[in-house]
Amino acid sequence: MTPKKISVALAFILLATLTAAAANTIPAGTTITIRTGSTLESGKVASGSTFDGTLTKDVKNGNTVVAKKGDSVQGKVVYAKDSGRLHKPGILRLALTSVNGIPVSTTSRTFQGKGHTKGNVTKIGVGTGAGALIGGLAGGGKGALIGAGAGAAAGTGVAYATGKEQAVVRAETTLTFTTR
Repeated sequence: MTPKKISVALAFILLATLTAAAANTIPAGTTITIRTGSTLESGKVASGSTFDGTLTKDVKNGNTVVAKKGDSVQGKVVYAKDSGRLHKPGILRLALTSVNGIPVSTTSRTFQGKGHTKGNVTKIGVGTGAGALIGGLAGGGKGALIGAGAGAAAGTGVAYATGKEQAVVRAETTLTFTTR
């Protein structure tokens, strides 16, 4: 083979390789919808942990399907914060890292546990009222005052014991991300 033919053959091989590589990428702005494979809870996972899921529909690069519905996806927990007992609910932030083995960078999705305020106010208020009622029946006005304090303390104890409000993403949850 002549040097010119070798150069043309190498150029053709390089062009074919680049074209194939470009077809196996997922362009920025592509919407990717997944179904999570397991439950993720802010009190049980750490930042940097990974998770798996599956695609809920095909992903295309132009007219070429680069990943099919049901193909595997991997993601990571970008941020996880455990819930406090009386305030600060748990937080989870998730992003995808690969789709069908193709590395991706996506927007993140953030989930927060429900707030503590309403439940805590109810528990402490009920404890205060119940304590005041019992104290008032047992010892009159002074007993009501003492009972209210004791009931508030008991209500706060109940709120503390039951107070964790984790962020939870259940298994089989459908999530949508966008590539960057």
